[in-house]
Amino acid sequence: MRSLACKRVFDLALVLVTAPVWLLLLTAIAVLVRWRLGRPVLFKQKRPGHRGALFEFWKFRTMTDGRDRTGRLLPDADRLTSFGKWLRATSLDELPELINVLRGEMSLVGPRPLLVQYLQRYTREQARRHDVPPGLTGWAQVRGRNAIPWEEKFQLDVWYVDHWSLWLDLRIMMLTLKKVLLRRGINAPHEATMPEFYGSSEASK
Repeated sequence: MRSLACKRVFDLALVLVTAPVWLLLLTAIAVLVRWRLGRPVLFKQKRPGHRGALFEFWKFRTMTDGRDRTGRLLPDADRLTSFGKWLRATSLDELPELINVLRGEMSLVGPRPLLVQYLQRYTREQARRHDVPPGLTGWAQVRGRNAIPWEEKFQLDVWYVDHWSLWLDLRIMMLTLKKVLLRRGINAPHEATMPEFYGSSEASK
């Protein structure tokens, strides 16, 4: 079954049925973030969604606003606290994206929404990752998450675009749960976060 309308109904049904659980968890994490990291509790940023349309992406804040003497933000590794690392390792920082799902901006499963500036850096093939709505988790996340290079991640995203189904979405959600429990592939090797994507060598194709 490959209807985006059916995918949307599936997402809404699952999110609404599980709402009593995730809303309680969302509230508890928000209180912890406010206590440990201060305000703002949420990290908000414009991200490209389905067909490249921009939307406001939400997740819990995981880094401080630490700055050097000139006022510039410190590197991610210096601003990412142990609490922030725990939020990322457990994927609890992603919980607010369920609101994006309810608003129709995201799906439970799909290519992850990345930075706006990447839109100009994709090859034509890589840009196909926007042919379906972005997701909380995706095929690339369960096949390596941030431990694999950008090009491989985009190949997996495009494979998902060509093969997605509700059954595959269910499989990816189950594999995501396993990944979260094992805490694998959270960071790129020797990086606090995934390094920026500056384009592929095939970008002119």
